[in-house]
Amino acid sequence: MSRFSHFAAMDWSGARGERQRGIALAVARGAAAPRLVRPGHIWSRAEILAWLEGVAASGTDMLIGFDFSAAFAFADRGAYFPEWDESPGDLPALWALVERLTTADPYFEVGGFLAHPQARRHFRHGRDDVGDRFEPGAGRLRVVEHHQRATRQAASVSNFNLVGAAQVGKASLAGMRLLHRLRGRLPLWPLDPVPAAGPLLVEIYTGLAARAAGMPAGRSKIRDGGALDGALATLGSPPVHHIGPVSDHASDALLTAAWLRLIAHDPAPWSPAPLHDALARTEGWTFGII
Repeated sequence: MSRFSHFAAMDWSGARGERQRGIALAVARGAAAPRLVRPGHIWSRAEILAWLEGVAASGTDMLIGFDFSAAFAFADRGAYFPEWDESPGDLPALWALVERLTTADPYFEVGGFLAHPQARRHFRHGRDDVGDRFEPGAGRLRVVEHHQRATRQAASVSNFNLVGAAQVGKASLAGMRLLHRLRGRLPLWPLDPVPAAGPLLVEIYTGLAARAAGMPAGRSKIRDGGALDGALATLGSPPVHHIGPVSDHASDALLTAAWLRLIAHDPAPWSPAPLHDALARTEGWTFGII
């Protein structure tokens, strides 16, 4: 997998509105320090799509990590949305369903999907607004999420939970709209085979990069340029020489781009033991969970 010459990491957002301060994009080229793409710019999700389309058109050998989930749990119930006759059977069909129910929502927002009378049954929308199909407790988890918890590699939250600072359900739904538009132009591992050349998408969890850089669990956010350079050095990366405060979104993207470069040559992230073909088609996997 060492054929990649560029390594990109995207910190994503599911918030409402056209532009999101929570979006950051960084690229590590060759052995150089990772750099932000358009530093200081407030990205829209449409601009991220355009940037990815440009990478696809260029054929750059780039490994691109996105920080949202490509799917919901499927393996535990044999369906994403049990008791809903429109429940899709695989990842591309899931993304298409989300897109179909959100066509009236601007800026990759997902209100139309979450308002659907069948879809909303499966989510925890608020403290006192819980769908009758939301699984009590933590909510349903994908196989990769069960595995990372059991092995203490990470502690993710169910994508069916839409409440709290750690929730990623809305960001994942917005990301599914992005993946739907990129289908057929940018392959996604492990749904698609790794191409011999050109770019490839992978799902990432930025907390893995922070842990690899020596950050303690639960305190993985870096907001100081000096601390960021120290973490990059732990990953074998040159410093970015950022003086003073740095947003945690920018530091997440910069650190994760360097981490992707570090681990991409290792066979282990590409062949985690629990992963099989049916799981790749329905739930996908988080790159770096082994």
